[in-house]
Amino acid sequence: MPLTVAVQMDPIQTIRIAGDSTFALMVEAQRRGHALLHYTPERLSMRDGRVIAVAEPLTVRDVEGDHYTLGAAERMDLSAVEVVLMRQDPPFDMAYITATHLLERIHPHTLVVNDPTSVRNAPEKLFVTMFPQLMPPTLITRDRAEIEAFRDEFGEIVMKPLHGHGGAAVLRVTREDPNFGSLFDLFSTAFKEPWVVQRFLPQVRQGDKRIILVEGVALGAVNRVPAPNDIRSNMVRGGAATATDLTPREREICDTIGPELKRRGLIFVGIDVIDGYLTEINVTSPTGLRAIRKLGGPDIAAAIWDAIEARAQA
Repeated sequence: MPLTVAVQMDPIQTIRIAGDSTFALMVEAQRRGHALLHYTPERLSMRDGRVIAVAEPLTVRDVEGDHYTLGAAERMDLSAVEVVLMRQDPPFDMAYITATHLLERIHPHTLVVNDPTSVRNAPEKLFVTMFPQLMPPTLITRDRAEIEAFRDEFGEIVMKPLHGHGGAAVLRVTREDPNFGSLFDLFSTAFKEPWVVQRFLPQVRQGDKRIILVEGVALGAVNRVPAPNDIRSNMVRGGAATATDLTPREREICDTIGPELKRRGLIFVGIDVIDGYLTEINVTSPTGLRAIRKLGGPDIAAAIWDAIEARAQA
């Protein structure tokens, strides 16, 4: 059954289609005969309890530099569409949280992917702490004394903002790092939320594995290897994508968290694993679909649409 699918995303004019998972989802939706609509988060409104978006009909093509055609914008009630994909990039800030409050007014009558209530309640670096047995030693705090005690215990640590994204402001700090005081002052000024502090995992040099789960089941992975002069493996930070398979430990991680992901309506999730340790559970706008496919892996966009169609028809 053809569906009308509204995609809440960053402006389609700005995306780089070669590695964009939202674009992969739109291409697959169009291939199946679904009608696409495009709107950006600032065009989402609520009037007297009705959730409204100013959206354009959208056609996509897998052609760099000529990847879309937009029709005339229309004001529409989102309860009239079957599916909304919430796919704008973080930051996970108050604007993002507000969007989840608005979209939960129409879900599940209109299927929102991922479930907006669960997205709001599962910030990537906090949700993962539900599974401490799978994680490296981790501290969440703004307290300098706590961070210094943690550093004394583990030596090398990584500090990153709790609601950061894309590898921004991820720092490695050594036991005797003379810059620690200045870094603490800088973080205190720049970020109002607590920080995530973790034991540094030297095996990150061998890669940070992104594993994609659909309805709680692991379907594919890509290994992201940092550049020689960086600890960050994010491909937007220069990480290189390589083909990979799942280890028994990684399958154990997926089997442990999968039922909870499905229970929460988190259809499309990307997790990060370093040296057998779970470090993040990404539920806001996971990436990795195109990289996995280009490296000979499965067409996970198709599996996501199988899951969406099954839920929408139910």
